[in-house]
Amino acid sequence: MSEDISEQLVSLLPRLRRFATGLTGNLSEADDLVQLSCEKALRKQHQWQAGTRLDSWMYRIIQTTWIDLKRRQRSDTVSLEAEAVPEAPDRRSEHAAENHNMLDRVSQVLDLLPEDQRVVMLMIAVEGRSYQEVSDMLEVPKGTVMSRLYRARSRIQAELGSSDGIEQDGEKTQ
Repeated sequence: MSEDISEQLVSLLPRLRRFATGLTGNLSEADDLVQLSCEKALRKQHQWQAGTRLDSWMYRIIQTTWIDLKRRQRSDTVSLEAEAVPEAPDRRSEHAAENHNMLDRVSQVLDLLPEDQRVVMLMIAVEGRSYQEVSDMLEVPKGTVMSRLYRARSRIQAELGSSDGIEQDGEKTQ
């Protein structure tokens, strides 16, 4: 692997770990998933085309590796543990307990989403990707991404019992 690609891969590790944590719901499993995916990328580096986005290629490897692992384990559910979500300093300490409670509730609802909707939600809401970027990464039409995101947001709103807590038109345009 060339030095440039190695450096890029190392710089992507925090983002890859965050994405893997969203998929697995567990920091330990996320670390294992990132490690497996990086090993796979190193073995198949000849398939990566210079000039294309390494992050998109790695997200795809992580997603397919996760699907392969799930198939092997025949596990139907994934639990997003509260400890899996990194604690951020709360600038509004008077609302810290409410914010933590809401984070726990949203994490539980994310666990209920189908895999395809959870992946899109994580890539757009957590990673800050545009619809087109997610479409390219997942190799599905942009309309499919929009539909999955709409269904995920609707499900989250319904489960939380609130229609004003989730932004419906938050697409980033690029």
